[in-house]
Amino acid sequence: MTHSDIRKPFPWHILVFLGPGLLIYLTVSVYPLLDTLRLGFFSEDESGATFFVGMQNYANLLFSEVWSEPFWNALKNNLMFFIIHMLLQNPIGLLLALLLSSPRLRLSGTYRTLLFMPTMLSVVIVGFVWQLLLSPLWGISEDFMYNIGLGDYFDAWLGKEGTALVTLSLISVWQFVGIPMMLIYAALLNIPEDLNDAGVVDGANSWQIFWNIKLPLLLPTISMVSILTFVANFNAFELIYAVKGALAGPNFSTDIMGTLFYRTFFGFQLQQGSPTMGAAVATLMFLIILIGVAIYLFFVQRRIQRFQL
Repeated sequence: MTHSDIRKPFPWHILVFLGPGLLIYLTVSVYPLLDTLRLGFFSEDESGATFFVGMQNYANLLFSEVWSEPFWNALKNNLMFFIIHMLLQNPIGLLLALLLSSPRLRLSGTYRTLLFMPTMLSVVIVGFVWQLLLSPLWGISEDFMYNIGLGDYFDAWLGKEGTALVTLSLISVWQFVGIPMMLIYAALLNIPEDLNDAGVVDGANSWQIFWNIKLPLLLPTISMVSILTFVANFNAFELIYAVKGALAGPNFSTDIMGTLFYRTFFGFQLQQGSPTMGAAVATLMFLIILIGVAIYLFFVQRRIQRFQL
């Protein structure tokens, strides 16, 4: 008998260790996703019985007078929500990470903990506290701004259509800026100090060292932070719901895909819930996130890999 004729026993231990986790994943993630995709192709009659309608639910969301306006409004607000995070949260996180990684900064561990602490708070608590702080009736923001000479700029930001979404976006940036800060900070610590020393020997100043040495090495982390920001923002729901409720007022000016899905699926006040239309909204949310991640992988990640090579 040759050595090749000896069959190795089937590695049953792999199934024993991976089986429970795989079963839980299939049950709570894969099956609900597939069932949601299926449910989006059905509608229901007055008795609650479902019947196949094909792409009609999606056509209603995109083009009908009843559904298209709320959908496109929510999508537009969600894009603005994401853009504000990209333009403020990630650059501020990068700046804070650079400051914390400076060897000349004392008590950097304390600052790092304090800056990251809002991330660990409940979104509901954060929304409630900021709603109290910004209230024109009993909040302290108006007196604080008058004390520093900026009282004329105070306004009911959460109560106006033009400023409510921006204000909520800034609150979200304040809470979650610690995540990109810590990820970029960890990447900065992995940059060999010899590279910085070589730049100093070559006569480079701090800006040149950052732009020519640190930033290229940080690009993979910054790209990962960007895609995480995209996914998180298009799954956002809690802050809007905690501060403005399911109607996402005033006049739906803070309505995003998450709150639209909530009202559509479960119903709210005079709007009757529809699981099939809610499944269509959830499917479109999934497709938007999927397309965004695919664009990142094919156009951004591949260039970064070629740049590193």
